[in-house]
Amino acid sequence: MKRYYLDFERKLEPLERRVEEIKKSHSLEDPQYAREMGALGKRIERTEEEVYGKLTNWQRLQLSRHVNRPHTLDYVESIFTDFVEVHGDRRFRDDPAIVTGFARFNGTRIAIIGHQKGNDLREMAERNFGMVNPEGYRKAQRIMELADRWQMPLLCFIDTPGAFPGVGAEERGQAEAIASNISYMFSLSIPIIIVVAGEGMSGGALAIGVGDRILMLEHSIYSVISPEGCIAIIWKGDNSKVPLTTEILKPTAEDLLRLGVIDEIVKEPFGGAHRDRERTFRSVGSALDRHLRELLRVPVDELKERRYLKFRAMGVFEE
Repeated sequence: MKRYYLDFERKLEPLERRVEEIKKSHSLEDPQYAREMGALGKRIERTEEEVYGKLTNWQRLQLSRHVNRPHTLDYVESIFTDFVEVHGDRRFRDDPAIVTGFARFNGTRIAIIGHQKGNDLREMAERNFGMVNPEGYRKAQRIMELADRWQMPLLCFIDTPGAFPGVGAEERGQAEAIASNISYMFSLSIPIIIVVAGEGMSGGALAIGVGDRILMLEHSIYSVISPEGCIAIIWKGDNSKVPLTTEILKPTAEDLLRLGVIDEIVKEPFGGAHRDRERTFRSVGSALDRHLRELLRVPVDELKERRYLKFRAMGVFEE
């Protein structure tokens, strides 16, 4: 996979390019290149601390959108086994912006739903950049129904800039599809774990966001509206206000844990999930295993009651 760098990461690019060049073209048994690799390693460590040591909310938002950040199918391939994807809503068409299916996780049969953005420009265009149409949410509800019938825990991966706002989507009932999913998830008699893996924006995220446990990766973002959407309403599209708006919305994992919206922050490798994908997969897998084991021990009636009370308790305001 081609490595991309955000503007504030650019200082790392020449150093890491040189490391790749040495590994590809030279032997590390050569003392000259061994010394250079050692020096480069130290410089990269110092530069990483400079770049990632004190991230702003705006920089965290950029990391949540990083092209190299793992997406749902990356987690499926690395954490789960025997995955069988299910396509289509049996009403209109299959929406590639959302992935659904069944798999095994440490021996337990589970259902999976997740947004899928794609790993390059071609795939992003094919998957509509993770922006789901109504048929995508209805496909998700189809999987919810099957999971509930077969008593399979449900795992949802959130990573979307929002539901698709096109005219066709509105004509086919976008708002109804989102509301229906939210309502239906409260009725499910199975454990539900939500993982906010990248950006979780607006109703596009909430449509698969009702769960017994809500986990967020350290540099993911979860908000009622994107900063750009907020700016379009309040500041008439003045994009210079994006960093300020990102601070005001308080969409980071730390903010939402403090507000009681989420249950746990899953640590990422220093600098973000894209810096060490395998380590990220291990961290997410470990958190999922721990929470799933706990939830499987909870009686169904108690599980549903806790889920209802969890969301009723959200919302803090001051006069």
